[in-house]
Amino acid sequence: MTPLIITDPETGSTARILPELGFNCYQFHAMVDGQCIDVIDSHPEFETGEQRPSSSGIPILFPFPNRIAGGRFKWEGTAYELPPEKTYHDKTGNAIHGFCLDLPWRVIAHEENFAIAQFQLSIDGRHRLPCWPGDAFIEVRYEVKGATLRADFRIGNPGDTPIPWGLGTHPYFKVPLSAEGNPKNCLIESPATEEWILSDCLPTGDKQPIQPAHDLREGAWFDQLKADDILSGLPEDIDQYECLIMDEQAGLVLTQDYDSLFTELVVFTPPERNCICLEPYTCVTNALNLTEKALETGLRVLPPGSEIKTWIEIRAGKVIV
Repeated sequence: MTPLIITDPETGSTARILPELGFNCYQFHAMVDGQCIDVIDSHPEFETGEQRPSSSGIPILFPFPNRIAGGRFKWEGTAYELPPEKTYHDKTGNAIHGFCLDLPWRVIAHEENFAIAQFQLSIDGRHRLPCWPGDAFIEVRYEVKGATLRADFRIGNPGDTPIPWGLGTHPYFKVPLSAEGNPKNCLIESPATEEWILSDCLPTGDKQPIQPAHDLREGAWFDQLKADDILSGLPEDIDQYECLIMDEQAGLVLTQDYDSLFTELVVFTPPERNCICLEPYTCVTNALNLTEKALETGLRVLPPGSEIKTWIEIRAGKVIV
């Protein structure tokens, strides 16, 4: 596969994206005062397409993030099935991570410092169209500016019926942030105050106050954090949220800012890897099967002919003392 390369001409920061595999931005080298920060963790063979598409870079999860229990749900009285021969599944039979992370996207534009691509279900994933209540598209614009990688998302409903949708990203951030750093000296921070109670990776429908093992408000050391959890309870009176990785020994910090449309944050520490996934979601896992419980899941409905925009920024910098 041939990656797209985008570069900030002033600093030399670069990103590499694979349109043929979910428009995955699998490398971001951020230049900070002449120092190259290798931000994104990916398997060396990721470009060959021989690795799981969800295991590296920044997989884009749409029109649902994470899992749908048993690959089944009901919408407006109609039952839908997402069979494993048509959709991506986990080892326990749940549909997982949406329809577009493992398929080619169409490149709309590519200039020196940005690239835009689009995925539409009826065009780029026709075999999956019967698995969803209607057609949908997602367009992503990646731009490198200074030490920042920005993603602008445009989501639309080109059909004639309302459709449910959710969006998430699944970035793998390297820890530590430089060869001078140490995983033991890296802090992970997030403002979440609650967490969803899970059973076999699926929310039961109940939340609880965030437990000490997952409380990142004052920071948690990376080497003591073992997580695969859905954090919630983010502040409601602000327009954007922030989570970060602080490499104290190297004096570096990586910040992920995102629109308050992303109400949930999945925190995942992949086993035996020096990286962490801080995953903003617009809705909770399995939201489609939790709607009957009248919960605030974040699941949204897009009317016919309408669209919505949102964004995420990833920025590297020096720790300000």
